Amino acid sequence: MENKKLSILLKGIIKENPVLVLVLGTCPTLAVTTNMISAFSMGISAMIVLVCSNMAISALRKVIPDKVRIPCFIVIIAAFVTLVQMLLQAYLPNIYDMLGVYLALIVVNCIILGRAEMFASKNGVIDSALDGVGMGLGFTAALMAMALIREVIGNGSIAGIAIPGLENFKISLLMMSPGGFLTFGILMAIMAKVTGKEKKLDCGSCPAASMCGKTGEECKGGAADV
Repeated sequence: MENKKLSILLKGIIKENPVLVLVLGTCPTLAVTTNMISAFSMGISAMIVLVCSNMAISALRKVIPDKVRIPCFIVIIAAFVTLVQMLLQAYLPNIYDMLGVYLALIVVNCIILGRAEMFASKNGVIDSALDGVGMGLGFTAALMAMALIREVIGNGSIAGIAIPGLENFKISLLMMSPGGFLTFGILMAIMAKVTGKEKKLDCGSCPAASMCGKTGEECKGGAADV
């Protein structure tokens, strides 16, 4: 029993990381990872909403009609997002302003709605809470990793504090949208290697196979791991 619960908790951090493995929540991932403070704040906010909504949906799963489950899930998630927004606006206004519209967009974050549909609606409250914590930690870790790379190399600072010696060695591209996608792709490749989920490129997986004219044997030499 303990091993099962530990597995539920840990799977969201590496094996089923919502950002780097399942590729969910890409919009806030790219938007808030130019600064470690905003990345951490978004991760923790999403984790709070994820845990609370998972628990609420799990507790109500037997009384929510199947035909309207998605609207019900969204209403529950929106209630917790609104609560987090109000708390941040009241006690941490600088963080609230930093996250901006992306805080409200947690309501439609695919990670939260996806876990509600795939896990919380089918499992008990404790397991759903553990799933929320694991997925939240995985989301936060991915955001922090991206923010660390982008802020240190792209802005020469960490958590808004300038790093001596890096003022003249900044790569400003990393603070822009192309830099976000580049960092995202690199971390996804590293995660694929760590989890052993590399895919072999060959004629069968090539979208241009019908136009290429090469045979499978000719393509074998050009196959690569990604």
